[in-house]
Amino acid sequence: MPQVVGNPLFSGIDAVRKYWGWFLSLGIALTFFGVACIVLDVIATFATVLVFGLLLLISGIFQLIHSFRTGTWSGFFLYLLSALFRGFTGYLLVRYPLMGAEGLTLVLASFLIVAGLFRAIGSGIVRFPRWGWFVFSGVVTTALGAMLLAQMPVSGIWFVGFAVGLDLMFDGIAMTSFATAVHSFPSRTAYQPV
Repeated sequence: MPQVVGNPLFSGIDAVRKYWGWFLSLGIALTFFGVACIVLDVIATFATVLVFGLLLLISGIFQLIHSFRTGTWSGFFLYLLSALFRGFTGYLLVRYPLMGAEGLTLVLASFLIVAGLFRAIGSGIVRFPRWGWFVFSGVVTTALGAMLLAQMPVSGIWFVGFAVGLDLMFDGIAMTSFATAVHSFPSRTAYQPV
């Protein structure tokens, strides 16, 4: 039997086990919404861009108010510029959601290409244990970024919603798996020394 006295994994397990049903419900809901976002990827893309734009716009307004409230502070212009940048970017995303989705997809595609190349080349140079999997992962990431770039502007319409849906779905699967594992875990009293 493994040593569990003082192990942080086991210390709060009884408290978490009480709420395993909530974790399971959350996991199922996240998986459902993830699949819905994948199926309705175009709608999910525009919803994501609009929500992101509204959040930027609102945060820009609050930061603008904050910058004028602290007007005598030496960081006034930094706050003012940040507020204007956030507000203007948010406004553009809300006003032009199609162009915003394409812009976000372009940024994500370039990020995937650079990150994938960095991972593949860096892993090949360092060659730590199981480095081949990291090279493979980098090649797949680079290929995904190149595919997005090659399919622009069409990929801008569906990719953001698809990516959000994929993230929600895998997060939901992980949460469901966690809930079932916690529920089937023996109670802490089973590990108490006799």
